Amino acid sequence: MIKTILLVVSSLLIILSLLQGGKSEGFTGAFSGSSGLDLFSNTKERGAEKVVSQLTMATGILYFALVILVLVVDK
Repeated sequence: MIKTILLVVSSLLIILSLLQGGKSEGFTGAFSGSSGLDLFSNTKERGAEKVVSQLTMATGILYFALVILVLVVDK
């Protein structure tokens, strides 16, 4: 039962991660030296971006807790 919930949560985490908008130009921008990549900038998320970001964080925490629970229960 716990492993099934873990499977659903992990699938949801993958989907939510893919739904998040790009914050920079990506991998090539990091090596090309573009000025658009600022890892420490203070950007504000609004509307749907904020909801998806918060859902991703909550799902990630739930995933972490479920993995620990599975490890403890299976011993």
